[in-house]
Amino acid sequence: MNYSEIQTMQIIGSARMGGAENFFLRLHKALNASGIPSLAVTRRGSELTDLVQGAGITARMGNVFDPFSRWSLSRAIKQHKPDIVQTWMGRATRLVHLKPKLRPAHVARLGGFYDPAQYRHAHALVGNTRGICDFLIREGVPAQKVHFIGNFVQPTPQVAPELVQLWRDKLGLGVDDRVIFALGRLHPNKGFDTLIAAFAQLPSTAGTPHLVIAGDGPLAEQLDKQIAQSPVAARIHRVGWQQQTDALFALADLFVCPSRHEPLGNVILEAWGHGLPVLSTRSDGALELITPDENGVLTPIDEPEPMAAAITSLLNLPKAQLEEFGCAGAAELQRHHSQEAVIAQYAALYRQLMTSWV
Repeated sequence: MNYSEIQTMQIIGSARMGGAENFFLRLHKALNASGIPSLAVTRRGSELTDLVQGAGITARMGNVFDPFSRWSLSRAIKQHKPDIVQTWMGRATRLVHLKPKLRPAHVARLGGFYDPAQYRHAHALVGNTRGICDFLIREGVPAQKVHFIGNFVQPTPQVAPELVQLWRDKLGLGVDDRVIFALGRLHPNKGFDTLIAAFAQLPSTAGTPHLVIAGDGPLAEQLDKQIAQSPVAARIHRVGWQQQTDALFALADLFVCPSRHEPLGNVILEAWGHGLPVLSTRSDGALELITPDENGVLTPIDEPEPMAAAITSLLNLPKAQLEEFGCAGAAELQRHHSQEAVIAQYAALYRQLMTSWV
């Protein structure tokens, strides 16, 4: 389908990488690949800048009281003349104020339950879950301004067996050892402390379980101390932030999302994309994505004991039965979270706004 008449600018003010930032990069790349020109605008000094594939510029993005930041973004918009300016999260959205009914139209994209006061001035608000959209409407945002468009994950590439073996060797894994994988920013919301506590309660049986945690963040030092004090510290591996995680997903037998707060759960979609069975806490995003005992398993938030019991039950399943969870998740991903479906929804919204604007 030809979308080339739509010119977009995607603006994000994050300094560091995370789930939303990864999806920003995916959407920017996919828009361009689909024929919708997208210019990525990142914050000067951001970790994202060197990761942008395709057209990209940087701009000053301080706080909302910094007139130079507003001027920097305003100048970029006037210079590049997009039809659509899409801002991501609070910082970029607060710094962009565009006139109504005149191009460019302003789309604000939300990935969490944030104060709508920061976003009301945008001409359209996109929530990546139905729960976020319902929240915005309850908080007084006109329903006609609120649009639900979910996330997608990159098509999963084939992973060379040698790369998987490199990780097995690096982590010192035996032939029969099982791998539980978790991925995300090391932040209190993500609940990695609960997962580490739950892992310590797993029985050590044939096929000894190992826990691999990828990610970085403010709790890195605290989690390292918790791991060091764990009776199973030798089987807990924190591997830091990994830009390429395909081999780690391929290494794993089970993916766990232990979040206390997770509006969507990109990591669940990524695990499904790799055909992995998923166990998650009952966060908002997981409740929206997972049908219990069909495409995943849910456990209470902040409770290590039931999490440990659920992990044990899953790892004790016959291999074919465990893989059925992963296959069901992959099917759910293809039905509702494919790249083609999400790009088509964004294109429809952009066109709708363009027909309403001068």
